[in-house]
Amino acid sequence: MIYVDRPSWPGRGRLWSHLISDVSLAELHAFAEMLGAPRRGFDRDHYDVPAERFAMAVWLGAQVVPSRDIVRLLRDANLRRPKHLSRPRPDLSTADHAVVARVEADKKPMKPATTA
Repeated sequence: MIYVDRPSWPGRGRLWSHLISDVSLAELHAFAEMLGAPRRGFDRDHYDVPAERFAMAVWLGAQVVPSRDIVRLLRDANLRRPKHLSRPRPDLSTADHAVVARVEADKKPMKPATTA
């Protein structure tokens, strides 16, 4: 099931809602795509949805719940991802070098294993 709270969270000159799923993040991403919400609106376990899209979310089938129920629903579904437990995003500039170094290392011939 998809849930949305009423737009009441201010930010960037607008009011925002939280859009969640109690089934899976895959369900949430699919619904957000139907809603036209950009992927950049996803924040660990929910989408931030501007007030202008609230009515469309409800029309598409999202259940309106009080804001205080959003975290409870995520916890009950074991989908809550608090900020303090989120992994930092990898630094892609160093990751690219690590991949190249590993590929180069794989090109070197290996010694055959010896048995005793």
